[in-house]
Amino acid sequence: MNSSLPALPSDLIDGYRRFRSGRYAVEHERYRTLAAGPQRPGTMIIACSDSRSAPEAVFDARPGELFVVRNVAALVPVYAPDERAHAASAALEYAVLALGVSSIIVMGHGRCGGIAAAHADAAPLSSTDFIGTWVQGIRALVPNHQAAASGDPAALSLALERASVEQSIANLRTFPWIRSREASGTLVLAGAWFDIELGELHGRGPAGWERIEERD
Repeated sequence: MNSSLPALPSDLIDGYRRFRSGRYAVEHERYRTLAAGPQRPGTMIIACSDSRSAPEAVFDARPGELFVVRNVAALVPVYAPDERAHAASAALEYAVLALGVSSIIVMGHGRCGGIAAAHADAAPLSSTDFIGTWVQGIRALVPNHQAAASGDPAALSLALERASVEQSIANLRTFPWIRSREASGTLVLAGAWFDIELGELHGRGPAGWERIEERD
């Protein structure tokens, strides 16, 4: 047996070995079934790249159940078909038109670095190649929430984390093939916000943001 290993971090190799002896050993038939046909996830989740907020863990999802796209601050751009590359829009197009997902969830989270960067001093962002431009839409939301935050940065971050989710849902509706499917009732759009510290999930309902209760 060749003793040399790929140049992967040792903790990832250890994790892979646990996966092989644990989850894969238990669910190997499911993996084989998934590999034998096309993927059929029912839900797409747009989440932040933050390593502390993983949708698969929060929703205790099994392989094949979620189509997940992660980017800084879980942002959805507006519909803009042109010659430029649009990673998030391409993923949306594939999820809706090719996979036929029945729901799209935008999931923000507490203590989001992307959100914090958007309302912090602009100087650090001015030296970045991509992040400053990416979070510009969040910066535009700041004036709407500054007064209510009363100068409290944490309160402003929370307000923007949730407002950003709402803005991304509004941006989803600029995609014609999303808007038409939502209107026909074949596609549901929803917002969620995850509290990393408490492990709590909040959903955006008609009455505003509400904590989703656990079962007794």
